[in-house]
Amino acid sequence: MLELKNVSWKLEEENKWILRDINLKVQKGERLGLTGPNGGGKNTLARVIAGLREGAEGEIWLDGQRIDGLDITGRARAGLGYAFQQPVRFKGVTVEELMQMAAGEKCSREELCKLLSQVGLCARDYLGREVGNGLSGGEIKRVEIATVLARKPRAAVFDEPEAGFDLWSFDKLIQVFGDRDRWPGALVLISHQRRLMEIADTIGVVCQGRLADIGPREQILPRLFGEKSGQCPWDG
Repeated sequence: MLELKNVSWKLEEENKWILRDINLKVQKGERLGLTGPNGGGKNTLARVIAGLREGAEGEIWLDGQRIDGLDITGRARAGLGYAFQQPVRFKGVTVEELMQMAAGEKCSREELCKLLSQVGLCARDYLGREVGNGLSGGEIKRVEIATVLARKPRAAVFDEPEAGFDLWSFDKLIQVFGDRDRWPGALVLISHQRRLMEIADTIGVVCQGRLADIGPREQILPRLFGEKSGQCPWDG
């Protein structure tokens, strides 16, 4: 289970709170979709969970272990997987080497090929390629998602995973996230895409730095795309 207790974060240069008192729980096997307007704080929340924003207040727990005092590497070792909105490029490292490092154990080429095919990549064309300027933005995004799959995390956070996907590959992505066997832990999907929200068990809406609404998909989804879609509940 991934749990946040009163998580807040301030942009010190502007003395401005970007996140205020975020409380949520994502149970093992549960898929939480987080959405909200641009600038509402959802992407910052993803970075705070991953350990990419220093100075956050509150507590973050993963399967009974408090991880908010750990850096990004420590949180990964504790079992937290994270996929960047803009993936990092690694010069001199091949796709196969990156996936082997992510897995933490020796994987066969057949296993790696299966993971890559799940995100819409023809594995034989990619295992030997460098994770640097040799890949497009969409390709490196897919490779990153495959590395999180390889790690088998206790909880995983994906920050706008649909970026750079074409229509066919996006269908594959929906299949990947919709398959519960692939994600036995807690899964957090941060996105504007309705189709990703439709496979979530629970949906949370982040705006003006607060968790403005959260509940079962059947309850929240009609509010997101109804007559008042796009209106933040905190607008009054």
